[in-house]
Amino acid sequence: MEARDDAGAEREGGPVRSADAPSGASPSEAEHTAPAAEAVSSPPTSPPASEGGGPPSSPSSSASSPSGSDGSSVAAPADSPDTTRRVDTAEAARGDAAQPRHPGVDPRLGAAGPTGRVAGPPGSAAPGDRAPVAGRYTTPGRGAGTPAPGSHGPASYDLSSAHLLRPSKRAPQTGWRRALFVGTGGLVNPGESPGDAARRELIARVNQPLHGCYKIAMLSLKGGVGKTTTTTTLGSTFASLRGDRVIAVDANPDRGTLSQKIPLETTATVRHLLRDATRVRRYSDVRAYTSQGPSRLEILASEQDPAVSEAFSEVDYRRTVTLLEHFYNVVLTDCGTGLMHSAMKGVLDVADSLLIVSSASIDGARSASATLDWLDAHGYRDLVSRSVAVINYVRRSSGNVDLDRVSDHFAARCRAVVRMPFDAHLEEGAEIELDKLAGRTRSALLELAATVADDFGRAGSRVRRPVIPR
Repeated sequence: MEARDDAGAEREGGPVRSADAPSGASPSEAEHTAPAAEAVSSPPTSPPASEGGGPPSSPSSSASSPSGSDGSSVAAPADSPDTTRRVDTAEAARGDAAQPRHPGVDPRLGAAGPTGRVAGPPGSAAPGDRAPVAGRYTTPGRGAGTPAPGSHGPASYDLSSAHLLRPSKRAPQTGWRRALFVGTGGLVNPGESPGDAARRELIARVNQPLHGCYKIAMLSLKGGVGKTTTTTTLGSTFASLRGDRVIAVDANPDRGTLSQKIPLETTATVRHLLRDATRVRRYSDVRAYTSQGPSRLEILASEQDPAVSEAFSEVDYRRTVTLLEHFYNVVLTDCGTGLMHSAMKGVLDVADSLLIVSSASIDGARSASATLDWLDAHGYRDLVSRSVAVINYVRRSSGNVDLDRVSDHFAARCRAVVRMPFDAHLEEGAEIELDKLAGRTRSALLELAATVADDFGRAGSRVRRPVIPR
């Protein structure tokens, strides 16, 4: 009868006496107890059910509200095991399990919890950044489309070596720093010296990207100033530092000596290559006509008979370069002293850059300056502006010649000026090996190669003159 009265009172909207309220409690005390129980056990108000259906019921109401002995709803404390029990995995998958409640969160009002996120009603999905798995909350990683906190776009993950590796000093290459580094087994690393850093920067300039074939010509009106030596040493520097192919062509009509600067592997000459040009299809075919030195520099020799080499004309030179540029990235040409020679016009028309070679003497400087004057007078002013002047055989004491003024003279007319020091190994006139050169000479060669390579970006940019058949 008491249960019926309670049910009737519930239907009439009256207060319901809770099971855990004292039996002798007054009606006013029961009214204060009922809302507390209702806040824990009663489901939130849901929209009306469809026609013909009964009153809406929430699956979580029966799961979250324990019943008393008389079948009435019993309010459980907020921290009781019933409200913080482990979520069953199957129930979580179905979405009909009661969600654990956080202190201070009213699931009916959707109030913000301790984390600042708004909690949904019971039975709804877990918060957006967590998912219930076997009673535990798992924090997933941020997806590719999820922006990082504080960012304005998709998160980017930098996995480069510079970002992941800890910064470390470069190992020294020369001097006492290298000795200390090697002597301590790498435990003490004083870092590279300023000279090592400068050398590394020069090597980076030498290895600048090159698109197509870059053609360099060595010129001088005076013989004996070191054109052939400069051709060999510069070509060897490029070949030893760059990964592409480098070849030097002997275009001297007066029995050139370029083939004597590296070990001779074949007796074939440029004449043999032109004779068999129709059968050359791949690099290995060209390689049968060249000799290669220790630095990987290849040389295409000229005829040793002056009477035969005199017939090497402009058309012959153009055919040679046209064939070589399909297989080589850098082509150096060792020219003779005669600027009026037939092949010289072809050399100047196809060249991307010039090296004007002079000795460290007054007559050598005058001859090199006269070469520039001739080029200006014959329509090669653009080639002069892209040329590099090389002053050879500079000794520590140059006597009464003011080399600074000589350098200033060529610097006003050329793109750059490089001084090559005197070297005993080069004075021998035999085969050249870079390892036998003095340190000062190797540094000057590296600077020369870097200066020439600075113009690689303009390879093929010159306006070529048309070939006039003869």
